[in-house]
Amino acid sequence: MNTPLRITKVGNSAAVILPKELLARLRVSLGDTLYATESPDGIRLTAADPDFVEKMAAAEAIMREDRDILRVLAK
Repeated sequence: MNTPLRITKVGNSAAVILPKELLARLRVSLGDTLYATESPDGIRLTAADPDFVEKMAAAEAIMREDRDILRVLAK
């Protein structure tokens, strides 16, 4: 998908207008938060918080490693 985006002025800031089709592909709507992350090939725009994804991956690894201990603590 190669969609040109227009930068416009909103107050003292700049804004990018996202077409309806792009919002649908990102699965976001008005009021949602998007995250811009720098990647080797440019800027990546996602609806998922990259920091949260990393933290959840670390938590899942800990839960896998310490499954027996967590099961005893849950009793």
